[in-house]
Amino acid sequence: MAAKDTMNADGAAALALNALVWTLGEPSRADRLLALTGLDPTDLRTRANDPAVLGAVLGFLESHEPDLIACAADLDVAPDRLVRANALLSA
Repeated sequence: MAAKDTMNADGAAALALNALVWTLGEPSRADRLLALTGLDPTDLRTRANDPAVLGAVLGFLESHEPDLIACAADLDVAPDRLVRANALLSA
C-alpha cells in the first residue's frame, strides 16, 4: 500500500521553486513563460517565493503537457504531484 501524499504548502512551494529553476533552464521555455504569464525577470527575482508566482509557473507547465512531463521526470516526481502543488498554492 502506497503512503498517503501529505504535501503541505511549504512542500508545494519548494517543488514549485524547483520547477521554476527547471523552466528557466532553457531560454526558449523561459521566454515562453514570461510571454504567457505576463511576468518579467524582475518579478521572478523579487517574487520567486510568492505563491501566486509559483502557481503561475506550475500553471504554465500544466498548460503544456510535454513540459509538465519533462519537468516531473527531471525532478523525479509524478506529474500529478506538480498539479497538486499548484492546487495547494492557488487555494
